Amino acid sequence: MSSTDQNQPTSPAVAAWLGATLPGLGLTFGIAVLATAAHRFSGIPALSPLVVAMVLGMALRNLVGTPGAARPGIGFSLRRVLRFAIVLLGFQLTLEQLRAVGLPGVAVIAVVLAATFAFTRWAGRALGVEARLAELIAAGTSVCGASAVIATNTVTRGTDEDVAYAIACVTVFGSLSMIAMPLLGEMLAMGPAHYGIWVGATVHEVAQVVGAGFQHGAEAGQAATVAKLSRVMLLAPLILVLGTLARRGGKAAHGAAPTPWFVLGFIAVVLLNSALPLPEPLHAEVVALTAFLLTMALAAMGLETDIRKLRAKGIRPLALGALAWLFISTLGLGLVALL
Repeated sequence: MSSTDQNQPTSPAVAAWLGATLPGLGLTFGIAVLATAAHRFSGIPALSPLVVAMVLGMALRNLVGTPGAARPGIGFSLRRVLRFAIVLLGFQLTLEQLRAVGLPGVAVIAVVLAATFAFTRWAGRALGVEARLAELIAAGTSVCGASAVIATNTVTRGTDEDVAYAIACVTVFGSLSMIAMPLLGEMLAMGPAHYGIWVGATVHEVAQVVGAGFQHGAEAGQAATVAKLSRVMLLAPLILVLGTLARRGGKAAHGAAPTPWFVLGFIAVVLLNSALPLPEPLHAEVVALTAFLLTMALAAMGLETDIRKLRAKGIRPLALGALAWLFISTLGLGLVALL
């Protein structure tokens, strides 16, 4: 049999896969384009395209309905596109950033992250919040907002409504931090380095950190950004630990939790970027591509979210998000004061 004959069965399969996937992939791509444009032309740096994409997706799903033909492509965006984007996120981090923060700063970041995650899971049980939703709120609050929520959900395996609710929490309370922290920093007469570490170690989204940090000056903004990126690095070990615990626990209701192999790819890219950093023009393109792919994943999440189910979760998860926000902000301030 010739090689041409051997490849013939594959071509129809590829064509069928493309035919099934492209409609949904095109839909999430289009929503991501609109969300990115809204971010760029609004003049509001903290208006995250990830959140805009999720809101647009939710509006389409709940006002018009998601086309059945789009579902395979939406699922592809939620899984494959998301995981590839998380791997690419490694190009924004280096081991040098950890060194720049210094050992005391890294210790503050690590302690705040671990304590906040543990406290939020405990508080979730006390409030009667479903365990998976509490875990997602814990990840979004303790690490890096929406990106941490969707990355953690690859092992937590909560519902789409869980993810949407958790992202709403970190968006609301991270935005409040942008308003409150610059005022508190002035009232407490905090130096730029200490203020920057406090913001970077406690505020939810990267964009929110930048917004809060630079209100206190360029030095504070740079310290906040570096501290935040150092905190993002800890997302990888967190997901690996959660994945191990989930497999041991069985997570029987949703099947065994998968091994998060993409996290190993993320770590490998961080190490590669530390040893052989990309040229600046290429680095900027990769950063933009990563943000766009994450935006596509959030568009897909919105397209899968039923607002009626979201509303049914009630006020308790929002109260949990508020408690987690107060805890991380207060603990971070206390530890920074000890530096």
